[in-house]
Amino acid sequence: MTSMTQPMTVVLAGGDGMRLRPLTERWLGRHVPKQYCAFTGTRSMLDHTIDRAACLCNPGRILTVVGRHHRNLLRARTARATDGAFIEQPANLDTAPGVLLGLVHAMHRDPDATVVFLPSDHFVYPEWRFVARVQVAIQAAERLADRIVLLGAEPTDVEDEYGWIVPSDDLGRQPAHRAFAVESFVEKPAPAEAARLHARGALWNTLVLAARARTLWEIACERLPNLIPFFAVLQSAIGTRHEREVLDEAYETMPRVNFSSELLERAADRIAVQSLDGVMWNDWGQPARIVESLLAIGRRPAFNLQLLGDELAARGDSRPPATVRAGAAPEAAVS
Repeated sequence: MTSMTQPMTVVLAGGDGMRLRPLTERWLGRHVPKQYCAFTGTRSMLDHTIDRAACLCNPGRILTVVGRHHRNLLRARTARATDGAFIEQPANLDTAPGVLLGLVHAMHRDPDATVVFLPSDHFVYPEWRFVARVQVAIQAAERLADRIVLLGAEPTDVEDEYGWIVPSDDLGRQPAHRAFAVESFVEKPAPAEAARLHARGALWNTLVLAARARTLWEIACERLPNLIPFFAVLQSAIGTRHEREVLDEAYETMPRVNFSSELLERAADRIAVQSLDGVMWNDWGQPARIVESLLAIGRRPAFNLQLLGDELAARGDSRPPATVRAGAAPEAAVS
């Protein structure tokens, strides 16, 4: 695959990891956003994600959106050959600005590219199979050129803290791995509704997506009219001496916008979903989920499990349950 046919890959790493703050403060003595933490082995979640991106394209086509206020954490991190370019956000204004910031920089480098977005704070296992599923999504995005292709994880339990995707018609244009139209999105349903969604074959929304850059920009223009003007101005400033000034001015008045609720849910007719089958996925927003995932693959977390005593007691069990699906046995160590 030549560099001209490779995707642009955008790693989303601008979050502040506030749900895990109590754990990271007890464990590390200060708050560190989870993407900068190595919960097992030597690689941080950010390192893992960038390494996955490097399996999809060469480093010159990897862009990572980070928070400017995380600059010291980024500087303390050991540079890697796969790193690519880092793009600083002046502030964390929820997920949509981070996606669009990565998108306009990707379009600046290659307007005709297919773009992949990888959140940096999610656990996936095994990584090689996850990468293979993303490669299939890239192919689907190139064939279904008018749609965003979103990967949905197969549920392992009834989870009421995730977003759910309800698939509908088989689009029939991806024989290797089927792609479906989307009937609806359901964000953080009540437990009874989550159980119904599970029974219907709904998937968890991973926010891992692929799309033609121009298609995603077109959909954003239609669905995010209050946000697009800021990035249209920034687009013309990228690479000029005014870029930093324009970026800072935009973020001073830009609204907070959630990508899932404000774009994906409102553009369900422009989205295709594929199943992330055979891959363990978890957003690691709760400490117990970290323990569950690692124990399921035969690893122990780097932090002392006693830090989770109260949380595990609240679950009514001193041992976190394994969440690995039947047949999804551990295949390799996580480094």
